[in-house]
Formats: sequence, structure tokens, C-alpha cells
Amino acid sequence: MRYVPRQHAERLRSLLRSFPAVLVLGPRQCGKSTLARRVLPDWTHLDLERPADLAVLAADFEGFFDAHPGALVIDEAQRLPEVFPVLRHVIDRSRGKGRFLLLGSASPTLMRSVSETLAGRVALLELTPFLASELAGTARADDRWFWGGFPPIHALRDTRARGEWFNAYVSTFLERDLPALGLGLPARRLRTLWTMLTHVHGNLLNVSDLARSLAVSSHTVAGDLDVLEGAYMIRRLYPYHANVQKRLTKSPKLYLRDTGLLHFLAGLRQPRELATWPKRGASFEGLVIEELAGLAARRLVRPEIFFWRTHAGAEVDLLIADGRHILPIEIKLGAAVDHYAVAGLRQCMKDLGLRRGWVASTARERRRLSPGIEIIPWADVASGQVELF
Repeated sequence: MRYVPRQHAERLRSLLRSFPAVLVLGPRQCGKSTLARRVLPDWTHLDLERPADLAVLAADFEGFFDAHPGALVIDEAQRLPEVFPVLRHVIDRSRGKGRFLLLGSASPTLMRSVSETLAGRVALLELTPFLASELAGTARADDRWFWGGFPPIHALRDTRARGEWFNAYVSTFLERDLPALGLGLPARRLRTLWTMLTHVHGNLLNVSDLARSLAVSSHTVAGDLDVLEGAYMIRRLYPYHANVQKRLTKSPKLYLRDTGLLHFLAGLRQPRELATWPKRGASFEGLVIEELAGLAARRLVRPEIFFWRTHAGAEVDLLIADGRHILPIEIKLGAAVDHYAVAGLRQCMKDLGLRRGWVASTARERRRLSPGIEIIPWADVASGQVELF
């Protein structure tokens, strides 16, 4: 498989020019190590999953950094949280920019170590699996919806091999990665919950219902969801609340972030099965949300994303907020979009005083549906040819 340029590469370079250290976070196998080697080929690279690298660093932290005064990449940094206080001392002593790149999968220990010891010294960058816009123009672009974005999947051409990769990925995550992060959760229960979430995908989250189905407490399910969210496997999209005279939904909506994992856990094995799957529309909705969330993270300073829904049933799938600017986006699978299909979007724009909104759909061309509301083809979103604000 030929290397696919990552859109966060320039963002990484920019952060290294401004901070002594950068921490790149993301799910396992999303391409963090490959990005580091492509962007920083001349840096010294340590992989703490290699026993030799782990041993040489753990034997003498300060001695190692004294012996390696140059730029350093530490991969799987969560494996050795004791290194972070030493890093703080080294950073404060040298006061240089862009000397350390840390790579890791999110864990409570990692995030606590960073927040307690490296606050103000490290920038955070989230790397996702391939976005559709990163695969645009390649032979793999058509595979992105069904198979998701994990790079190893796109190096495999055989359908069976891809299914076996997903099976191994889920098993490794549950049986090895979580225990290594200090999270001793029952693998069978978490896999059952993860599979159940494919039926919740795109809907309001009801923790009590999930707890009853699993015969555990709501507190237990909430903790399991925290683990899956912290590992970038799921997204809880929270409702937007404004000072308007309406009763608004308070529960979040839930999405499995990678559509390939969504389809695999739901039992889909062939792309043709997606055409008749009852959750096809919700799958497309999640695909668009992740693409636009990635676009916002890359182009805006501190974007936030929400959905909007009233108790009366008016709903908008996605709101992207950048400071005081808000863009409401309705997501429709299909090219036919009429005035009735955007009633919720109109209500949201009226209630929040917004003049502009989108309908992201599979239409072939852009067109203005009415003043302020524009239909944006998924092809434009997938190729990155959209401006948010």
C-alpha cells in the first residue's frame, strides 16, 4: 500500500514550532507511528512496546536524556508514565521548542500524567483513522464508507482478510490493550456492550436500557462507555443548549466512530449488505459527522460539535460551533431533499438566530434550497471542498 499523506502533518509541524512537546493521541492502528516517521525521519524514535527500548529508557531516565540531547519520539508513551516528571524537568531546563513528540493511546494514566506534569508545555493533537478526504482521489476512496478508515484495512484487498483483521483488532483491544492500560474490565461484557451499541448508533443514549440488557448497574455501563470513548471507539454527541424558551433534549446521541468497526460488529461482512441494512442512514450520518468533526479540528481553533433537538421532535443532526459562530447541518442519505425534510433545520435557525445552514446529502451538485439553506453533496465534503465559516 502506498503512503497516504495525512492532513494533520502540517498541523503537527506547526505545533512543534510552538511547544516543547506535542502529544499525538488516537486509537491503536490509526497511523500515529507512520505519521511520526514521515514527518520526522531524522529524529530518534523509541517504541515502548519494544522491550529493548522500554528497558533502556526505564533504566536511567535522566541519563538517557542527557545522552540524547536531540529531538526524540516516544511511541506508546502511556506504557511508562514515570517518564513524564523527568520530561518536565528536561523541558524546563532546555526551554527549547519542538524537542519531544509523544505518541499514545488514551488512558487515564496518560491523561493524568500529562495534565499534572506537562501542563503548558505540551500541545495535544488527535489523529483519527483515514478520513474520506485523505483517501479522495485514490483507489481506496470508494471503500471508505463500508470498511472505515483504519490504514491496515486499506492495505488488504481480500474481503475475508479484512474481516479477520477487524476480529483480531477487537480481540486485541479487549484482551490485551485494556489490561495494559490498567483497565481490568471483563472482555466478554465489553464486547457484548460494544455490539449492542451498533443498534444504538445514531440514537439517543439510554444507559438504563443497556444496563438492564446486560444485567449490570447503570454505573457499570457508564464506566464502560467512558473507556470506549476514551479509546476513541465511540462518540457521545451532546445536545446544544441555548437560552431559548423551549424544552430541549438532555441525553447525548451515540455513534461508533469508525464505520468499518460499526459494520463488522453489526454482522455485516460484504459491502453489498449495507444497501439493505436498516441502520444504513444512521451509518451515513456517523460517517459525515466524523468527517466534518475532523475538518473542523483541522481548520478551526477550538471547535465544538453538538446536535439540536427539542422535546417536540424538531432536530438537527450536527451543529459546529466556533466561538460565537454556529453552523447547523442536517444529514440526509439520498439526493431528494424537499422543504419538509428540513423543517427541523429551519426551526433551529429561527430559534438560534442563524442565517446559514447546510443539508449534507448524496446529491450530485450544490444548490440553494431556500434563503440561507444550501444542499452540500457528500462528494464535496469527502474531498474537503467545503468552507465551514
